[in-house]
Formats: sequence, structure tokens, C-alpha cells
Amino acid sequence: MRYNIHIFMSIVAITNNNVKQSMGYVNILESMGATPRVITPQDSEPLKNLMHDVSAILLGDGPSICASFEHTNAQDDHVKSVDLDEFELNITRKALDLDLPILAIGRGLHILNICQGGKAPLPIEGHSEYHSDSDKKLVHTIYLSPGAKASAVIGSAGFFRVNSNHTCGIREIQRSPKLMSTAYSVEDGIIEALESPEHSWVIGFQCNPELQDQVPRSFSNLFLALVERSGVEP
Repeated sequence: MRYNIHIFMSIVAITNNNVKQSMGYVNILESMGATPRVITPQDSEPLKNLMHDVSAILLGDGPSICASFEHTNAQDDHVKSVDLDEFELNITRKALDLDLPILAIGRGLHILNICQGGKAPLPIEGHSEYHSDSDKKLVHTIYLSPGAKASAVIGSAGFFRVNSNHTCGIREIQRSPKLMSTAYSVEDGIIEALESPEHSWVIGFQCNPELQDQVPRSFSNLFLALVERSGVEP
């Protein structure tokens, strides 16, 4: 399905370790009329140049950051690139200062939380071992609060079954006081969505809505809303 966005130009910067890991986001955003731009720690240009005409940010999923900051007892496979962490934190700070629309996914939600003064996520057990559908895709149930911006975007609140691809998570004790929790895992209370009441449109999800066969179809509205929010006059 293609979504037609008329009149506006939307340049959405996608942060990730490399272009290949971002192709799922690229394909979705292009189908909705946006111009995606993948930016990585390997880009040599100053941050100001990378973002000079960007109208929205997608903080993509990627390596776990459980141990990058303070949790030295995490397993080795949780200890990933500090360069990517710092790169994305700098981009997020700049985007928040400019009040750009931000969609944060997976590790992106954790970056957003840290950037706003929250604590780094901790390794969690079981989030890749919850209910398994007949096709063996791992899923779990979340509850999305009525009144959240995300529920307005998706079109409803309540219980949803979403993918379980994460090994790190945050609870209320790790959450930034500047962010509002809007969804939780029913099984263990892990925060599944955050938003910023201080900004026009800043939403983060723990699950991966780009894996469209593993979440409700309405979750694609998150990307559409990001594109619509980022539209600027040509």
C-alpha cells in the first residue's frame, strides 16, 4: 500500500549503526511519501550539517545499551557501541531543542529516556519467551492508555499483542520524570511506550512497529503521523 502525502516535503533522519539495518524504516517512510535520510556514527559531517534540513527524527532499534553507561555486570552481547549511543544522544538533544517530531523505537526509546535524564535500561528476562503464535513469532500483550498521543494516532487504546524482540527494558524507577509512560507490558510491567508532554510530538515504543506482520495493522499509523507532522512547505 502507498500513502500519498501532498503539498509537503518531509525529510526524516533515521539513526542507526548502518544503512542496511535501516532499510525497513526506509521502505515504510518512502511508501508514505517521505524522504528518508540514514545518518550513522560513520558520517564525517558535523551534526549541524547532517540535520540542517531535517524535519523529523526516527531513532531506530539496534544494539542493546544495557551496559553502555552504568551496568557493567551485563552480558557481553549487551555491551555495544558507545559511539552510537553518544551519536544518537547528541542528535536527540538537538531534535528536542528544535521541537522536531520524534519516533523512537526499541533502543531509540532507551536513548530518548536517557537523554531526558532517565536511567539506562536493564537486561530483562522472558521478553523473547512469552506467548508463541502458531508461526513461532514471539509476542506479548501490552496495555496502551486512553488519552495518550499514541492511542490517538493508532486509533484506539487498550490491549494489543506486539512482537517480543528486546532483551533490555525500563521500569518506572528508570523512567525520566520528563517523560510519561503510556503503555506497559501486561506480564511484568515493563514500560512499552513513552511520550514527552513538553514537546509537540515525541513518542517512543519498545516494540518494533516496522515489522508489520507482528503488530496490529494500525501501528503503521505511527510512521504516517511522523511523516504528516514533519511536513514543511516546499
